[in-house]
Amino acid sequence: MIHRQGVDRFAREAYPGLADHFVGLAESQAPSTLFVTCSDSRVDPSLITQTQPGELFVLRNVGNMIPAAGHDTASAAVVEYAVTVLGVERIVVCGHSNCGAMNGLLNPQSIAHLDAVAPWVEHAAAVRTEVAELPAEQQWDAAIRANVAHQIELLKTHPSVVEALASGQLGIEGWLYDIGEGRVELITEVAPPSPESESE
Repeated sequence: MIHRQGVDRFAREAYPGLADHFVGLAESQAPSTLFVTCSDSRVDPSLITQTQPGELFVLRNVGNMIPAAGHDTASAAVVEYAVTVLGVERIVVCGHSNCGAMNGLLNPQSIAHLDAVAPWVEHAAAVRTEVAELPAEQQWDAAIRANVAHQIELLKTHPSVVEALASGQLGIEGWLYDIGEGRVELITEVAPPSPESESE
């Protein structure tokens, strides 16, 4: 019943103070950021970024994956809608410490019985190869970081993203959220082209 109690408390205590904000959101949304992160229950995008409803358009799945264009229509639809219809200015791909998806990627036998999860994490198969030469005790953390960069590369296969990057509409950032320390680290960034570079 804890979730039902939370809904009741929202209606009774939280909503009245935000009523004007929600009335404005009822007809439209204009988020500035598409936030791509893991479904992990310990990752709360609005809490981490201290944003209000309407500021983030969120894509969540196991392992903060963005399969290459043509390989997953659900993720592609979110990306296309955010970039083309909503005109977001930034996409953040946020990985996190202790990521179970990356542990499964590195230890396929541990998820072999999961008919949907096992093939899903293979969208990061290149990450497994990338960290294979590292000492075993370093591979998990390295894979979490490498996966953020890899998913950004896959994101750049989506036509809407290619166009928005080229026009200067869009920037992309890769973050790592350390759950235990409450710390967010910027680990990679794809900036839109500057006016100077476009004129050269």
